[in-house]
Amino acid sequence: MKKIFCLLNLLGMQEVLPAQSDSTASKGAVEKKVTEQKWDWIDIKGYTQLRYNELFETNPKLECEQCDKSWGTGVGLYFRRMRFSVDMKLLPRLTFTVQPDIAGLIEGGAAVQLRDLYFEYGFDKKKELRARLGQTRVPYGHENIQSTRNRIPLDRNDALNSAFINERDWGLFLYWTPERFQQRFEARARDGLKGTGDYGIVSLGVFQGQSTLRDLNRSKHVVARIAYPLDAGSQMLEFAVQGYWGRYTIAAEKKTPGVRTNATGTYPDRRVAVSTVLFPKPFGLQAEYNWGTGPEFTHATGKITAQPLWGGYVLANYRLPMGKMVLYPYARVQHFDGAKKHERDARHYIVKELEIGADWQISRYVELIGAFTLSNRKFEDFRLPDNNQKGSLARLQLQVGF
Repeated sequence: MKKIFCLLNLLGMQEVLPAQSDSTASKGAVEKKVTEQKWDWIDIKGYTQLRYNELFETNPKLECEQCDKSWGTGVGLYFRRMRFSVDMKLLPRLTFTVQPDIAGLIEGGAAVQLRDLYFEYGFDKKKELRARLGQTRVPYGHENIQSTRNRIPLDRNDALNSAFINERDWGLFLYWTPERFQQRFEARARDGLKGTGDYGIVSLGVFQGQSTLRDLNRSKHVVARIAYPLDAGSQMLEFAVQGYWGRYTIAAEKKTPGVRTNATGTYPDRRVAVSTVLFPKPFGLQAEYNWGTGPEFTHATGKITAQPLWGGYVLANYRLPMGKMVLYPYARVQHFDGAKKHERDARHYIVKELEIGADWQISRYVELIGAFTLSNRKFEDFRLPDNNQKGSLARLQLQVGF
């Protein structure tokens, strides 16, 4: 009978049994343990970002569609992000993740978008080799795979972030991370050093390449990344090289009538990037640069052709503990010369920008970021040829996680 009672306890069915001779305290402990067993297969977390971009704004025509759609739109205080991530352990080695995002109130209404939706399977107990299938971040660039929740600057750099919409695509990805490297990735997160998490020291992937569910050219992109997290005394470093290649087709709804393309509207889409990170202990330094080829609009000809692109950034930061709080002052300079293929007419950009700010981590769950941006952006398509905007603005963001 005792064995049957224990089995029913594990199944969460102890309430159907008659009262036992155990004390009330013992019964409460058993019920608590059973409750924990019921919920240890699911993990729910998320965060919100409340942002204001119009402080001391000098040029309302200065915009960055991919960075923050509220730039230059007259939108004041708004929710930049409101994300909820649900991780479910279906089997000991199989998990399922879904992450919806309630976007900001821009252009007449809020929109719910799907950020992550994938299954992940570990081929061994230590999960040194994993496969991920679904919509997820493409392993290209340090800042691209770093969660917005952990990144210090308000927006990602233009040069590498121009590769993909929301840094994600649909595909199949493999990650290999020996146990000792898993511990290094975990240490960067545990110590509050703004790491990326475990995307493998070697990662490979085959993905759609169109940043959409529609496959417009019946071909796939391929990505490869090699990263090496290194501990040198008290310092933590990370080096990575990555690249992807494929063919990208300009969607009809993303092309202005009158813009000419080649016969198929399909162009080579390939890049290579290098990343190096010295984590802030207390001084940090981060730099990335990429080169490639992709579709690009030229206003002189009114045509989209394959053109070279290049650009990157350097970020310096400092970790300053203040009791239970932490302050991360930072400065970032970036430049980019190339196109954003997923924007209208494969819009051409020349970006030169300086951002100075600080991330005040008030607690584990609350952060306040203030930044001053001095920007010179040339972004041109068929409707706005030779469009060069300069200006500055101060920006504020309150982030609350759970």
